[in-house]
Amino acid sequence: MQTIQELQAQLANGSTTAEKLAQASLEKIESTKNLNAYISVLNDRALERAKESDKRRAEGKSLGALDGIPVAVKDNMCLTGTRTTAASKILDNFVAPYTATALEKLEAAGAIIVGKTNMDEFAMGSSNETSYYGPVKNPLDESRVPGGSSGGSAVAVASGTVPCALGSDTGGSIRQPAACTGVVGLKPTYGRVSRYGLLAYASSLDQIGPFGATVRDCATLLGAICGIDPHDNTTSTRPTEDFTAKLGTGVKGKVIGVPKEYFGEGLDAECKAAIENMLKKMEAEGATIKEVSLPHISYAVSSYYIIATAEASSNLSRYDGVRYGYRSAEARKLFDLYAKSRSEGFGKEVQRRILLGSYVLSAGFYDAYYVQAQKVRRLITDDFTEAFKTCDVIASPTMPGLPLKCGMNESDPMAVYLSDIYTVSLNLAGLPGVSVPCGMAGGLPVGLQWIGKPFQEADLLAVAEATEKLNK
Repeated sequence: MQTIQELQAQLANGSTTAEKLAQASLEKIESTKNLNAYISVLNDRALERAKESDKRRAEGKSLGALDGIPVAVKDNMCLTGTRTTAASKILDNFVAPYTATALEKLEAAGAIIVGKTNMDEFAMGSSNETSYYGPVKNPLDESRVPGGSSGGSAVAVASGTVPCALGSDTGGSIRQPAACTGVVGLKPTYGRVSRYGLLAYASSLDQIGPFGATVRDCATLLGAICGIDPHDNTTSTRPTEDFTAKLGTGVKGKVIGVPKEYFGEGLDAECKAAIENMLKKMEAEGATIKEVSLPHISYAVSSYYIIATAEASSNLSRYDGVRYGYRSAEARKLFDLYAKSRSEGFGKEVQRRILLGSYVLSAGFYDAYYVQAQKVRRLITDDFTEAFKTCDVIASPTMPGLPLKCGMNESDPMAVYLSDIYTVSLNLAGLPGVSVPCGMAGGLPVGLQWIGKPFQEADLLAVAEATEKLNK
C-alpha cells in the first residue's frame, strides 16, 4: 500500500500524474472485483477530476496534500449525480441531488473520488454481510468477514485500490473493520465532522471518519473534512487544526489508562497477549501504564442497541415508497404501499432493528427501555470523564477476538452484535477513537484501540503513530 505522502512526492517530482494514479486505482478496483468492495465505480468522473488536478499542478496551483490522490467513500454519503444506495434495495436507483459536506470538502482539497464502497445495509451490521449487493470479502482471509459496517472502505485501502477512504461509525463501524483488515481507522469526536449528506442510521451516534494505510494518512484526511457546517447544527465551532502537528512526539511522559473491565473474560488470549506486549513496549518508551475503571461499561452494548434502534426506526420512516426510493408494484392501498415497499425494500437486519426501535419507543415501554438507556449513556460518559482525570489516553482492544467466520450473521447474530463490545461506548460518549494494528494472532492482525479526550485527536493520533512505529 502506498501512502498519501509517497504519492504526493511522486506527483511533485513528476514521476507520475493524477490521471495515471486515478487510472491505476480504477484498474486495481477491476482486478479485485472478487472482494466486492465497491458498489459504484466512478470511472469517467474520476478521470475528469484527475485531469483538472494535473492542470492545476502544471499551473503551480496545487491545492495541497490531497490534490490528485484517489479516495473511496462509503455508499451512504451523497455525491451529486451518483447513485447513493446505503447498500439497500430500497435505494437501489437513488441518485443524489446534492453532495455531503465531508465529500464537498474532500473534493475542494483536490481528492479524486474513484468509487462508492460496499457496506452493511444502512450501516446496520458488523460483518458487511447484510448488503443488498452481497458480502465484502476480507483480502487477508476470504473465509472471514472484513468487519462492518464500513467493510468496503476498509477493504478498498487494505487491497491497495486507494491509499485512504471514508467510512461512517455508529458503534464501531470504522474501527472494527480497520482491525479486521490491518489498516488504521479513526472515529473523530462527535461533531468534529459534518453529518450533512450522510444517510442517517442513529443521528446522535453517527460520525464520518477516515481509513488509511498509516496514522498520518488518517490525520491528513481528517484535516480536510472537519470543521463547522451551517447545514449541521451539531458540528463543533472549534477551528480546523493540523492533526499531523504532534505526530512523531512519541509517548514519553504519557499516562496510558488501561480499564480493568476490558481485559478480563471474553477477550481472546492471543489478542490480549499482543495488546499487552505493545503496552510493555510503550512503557519502555517512557509511558506510564495505569489501571483505570469504567464501572458501567458492561451496560454499553445493551444501551447502545436500544438508543441506536430507536433512532433508526425514526430515521428510516422517511423511506415510505412515496417520495423516492423503491415502490412496491403490488401496492393497491396506502397501507399496502408503506408495508409492501418497506418489507420488500429493507433487508432482514434492517427490519429487525426498525421493529426493535419501534418497540422501545412505544408508549408502554419508552420509560422502561429508552429513558433508562439514556441514563446509562450519561453514566458511561461520566465514567470516561472520571478516568481521564488520571490519564492522557485509554487503551483497549478493538475487538474481543479475530475476525468472525463468514456466515455467523445468520447462524449466531448475537456473536456479531457482541463484536462491538469495546467500541460502542465511544459513540455513546461522543469520544474519538482510533484502531491501529499492534501485532498478530492466528496469522491475522490484532487491533489496538486508543481512546482520547473530546476534540484531542492530535494527541490521540500521536500515540497511535507511536504504536505504528513500535509494531514494525
